[in-house]
Amino acid sequence: MGILNVTPDSFSDGGQHNTIESALAHAELMVREGAHIIDVGGESTRPGAEPISECEETRRVLPVISALRNQHPTLRISIDTRHAEVAAAALHAGADIVNDIGGLTSEPMRRLCAATPCGIILMHMKGTPATMQQSPCYQDVVAEVRAFFNQQVTLAVKAGINPERICLDPGIGFGKTTEHNLTLIAHLQELRINNLPIMMALSRKRFISELLGRNAPPKTDSTPTVALSLLAAERGADLHRVHDVAPLHHALTLRHALKQ
Repeated sequence: MGILNVTPDSFSDGGQHNTIESALAHAELMVREGAHIIDVGGESTRPGAEPISECEETRRVLPVISALRNQHPTLRISIDTRHAEVAAAALHAGADIVNDIGGLTSEPMRRLCAATPCGIILMHMKGTPATMQQSPCYQDVVAEVRAFFNQQVTLAVKAGINPERICLDPGIGFGKTTEHNLTLIAHLQELRINNLPIMMALSRKRFISELLGRNAPPKTDSTPTVALSLLAAERGADLHRVHDVAPLHHALTLRHALKQ
């Protein structure tokens, strides 16, 4: 999954793709490099980010999704949003997947997903982007994230959503310390419920730089993301959401060849 942020203030690439021309050019590059899904986001969810209006978020993403759908009729397009109104407009414009960082905690989002055949990425987040990194605390982070997945999948099924449409995302960096993040990656298989696929979104996350300390490369160096994503793949990750598609696509292709 290639990340396409059409925001002025995302933590890593804010402002780089906030025109239709630059967004489409970057999407084209990611498709050529091997992306199977393009994930379009119009609201920054970096730690400390303040929310924007649903109207503004919709204004940012709809032209890009429409243009991308026109250029690539069969490409899978994901809308990265926690707002049902934005998701509904994006699905109408041609998106196939709702990437919900709210984890289907919103009843309107559950109703929308039940009424449409979209794919769903259900993510765990403790708090909101504005508050999530203010001393996150767990008794057992693996057990609590797994319990959240069980609870939300159950609610989704009650709303009429086929669970086979759901992919789980443990929400690395969303209300977690570095230790929490590492624990979740190390115990990834314990988070799997009902044999649902798991997505990892490790790309350029701040905790990687914290672990590497003074030796941390610039955020545009994909090496740490590739290394950690491969380790997550060994522990069962099925899908990877990244800024830099080609390096991880190459690494996963080589891993697959070796396993064969």
